[in-house]
Amino acid sequence: MAAVSLSVSTVKPLADRVFVKVSASEEKTAGGILLPDTAKEKPQVGEVVQVGPGKRNDDGSRQAMDVNVGDKVLYSKYAGTDIKLGSDEFVLLSEKDILAIVQ
Repeated sequence: MAAVSLSVSTVKPLADRVFVKVSASEEKTAGGILLPDTAKEKPQVGEVVQVGPGKRNDDGSRQAMDVNVGDKVLYSKYAGTDIKLGSDEFVLLSEKDILAIVQ
């Protein structure tokens, strides 16, 4: 089996999929207690790095995406597929799993 080398620039989402770089999780609590890796929760905020062309309508045209590259988004906790490229973590989501654009 051949090995495939992936990078952010080589991943192009299809249809209404969005490729999101996950923000770093909190290292310590508000009270200053350091959290071990096993106690950290998966972050739900990230930056959009790639956007698919949009979902096809019944007439064959594409529906425009609501998010753009560079948007900071809040997404569902258990949504998407986790992908690790190098030391960075990404999530491949459907556009419907994005809850909000964070300003």
